Amino acid sequence: MKLVELFCGCGGFSRGAHDAGFEVAAAYDIDPILTSSYQINFPNTVLHHRDVAELTGAQVRQDVGGEVFGIFGGPPCQGFSEIGKRDPNDPRRALLGHFFRIVAEVRPVFFVMENVRGLAYPSAKAALDAALAIVQDDYDLLGPKIWDASTFGAATKRSRMFVIGVRKDRCAPIQEEHLKALERPAATVADALGDLMGATPIASPAAMPDFDLWRIDASLPVSRYAAALRGDDLSFTGHRTTEHTPKVVERFAAVLPGGYDKVGRHPRLDPAGQCPTLRAGTGAELGSFQSVRPIHPTEHRVITVREAARLQGFPDNHVFHPTVWHSFRMIGNSVSPVIAKAVFVAIRDRLKAKKLRRATLHLVSSQKRGRLADLRASRRGSMRRRSVAGR
Repeated sequence: MKLVELFCGCGGFSRGAHDAGFEVAAAYDIDPILTSSYQINFPNTVLHHRDVAELTGAQVRQDVGGEVFGIFGGPPCQGFSEIGKRDPNDPRRALLGHFFRIVAEVRPVFFVMENVRGLAYPSAKAALDAALAIVQDDYDLLGPKIWDASTFGAATKRSRMFVIGVRKDRCAPIQEEHLKALERPAATVADALGDLMGATPIASPAAMPDFDLWRIDASLPVSRYAAALRGDDLSFTGHRTTEHTPKVVERFAAVLPGGYDKVGRHPRLDPAGQCPTLRAGTGAELGSFQSVRPIHPTEHRVITVREAARLQGFPDNHVFHPTVWHSFRMIGNSVSPVIAKAVFVAIRDRLKAKKLRRATLHLVSSQKRGRLADLRASRRGSMRRRSVAGR
């Protein structure tokens, strides 16, 4: 069942699809930096650097080389974000409509669209309604719904808006109860980061000379959450720590868990709680503003890239960018793989239930036809015996 991702970024959404057992055949994004590691992480997916606004459904079908079973993606959210300007003239807002235009042209069995909560606000209602109108005649829709990644077991509080659609002629609708059945207790910051303490640097492979490589101390206890994210060789990239001035270290040391640094507004992570939503920052074209990174729960520094990835729910073998700046942009822009997997599992199980029901109905129908044929044969045999007896 081949899927296509639009606006793929570093592949958090794709990671969830793969974890649920789907194949992502093609991915599209215009940004070469935010997608720079996508092919490393998903070597069997063909990455296309194209403007989705100029992409057509015919091109997507041609790229996939067959039926597109599902389309998913998170159109750029900056024009709708509650912490942004919410400028109605922001050209990126138009990409929402192009997502649904491509869905209408390709007509996959299902689609999933993710975005910020601000898209569900009254000020954005007209834009969302116009986009959904493109597909609502052919698809049963669930959403817009606001779901939090922590509700499905992630170690971060990250609320996002989702819309799921399934073709009316191919599957029964997805209901909210199907997602509710997949809810799990949230992992804690300690669950996510505890086994990374004491990790040591090791030599990077020749294929990745620009990345720092680390190995976990296997003697440290590991939570169930972290164990599911660790690689077999216990190695990972992106754990280089930020060097702060003594004054900043002193400032951070005074911040209690759950509190905020008064100068930089850095939140200090609470080991027993969840990480607040990780922000993306901006690219060079918008001033190169770095996102505010949380302070480590026990060390007086901001968290590393790998620690952010753990909190977001990325496995340790997921590679980002050689620089801290672009890596945090990747993570901050991504869909948590934890909630992505839950969404795709719900769809997968619904499709399986539909297929099983069809198979059962076919079997029952075949059995009925078989019994009817046996009955007819028995009647013909009885009639022949009576005929012979009469003669």
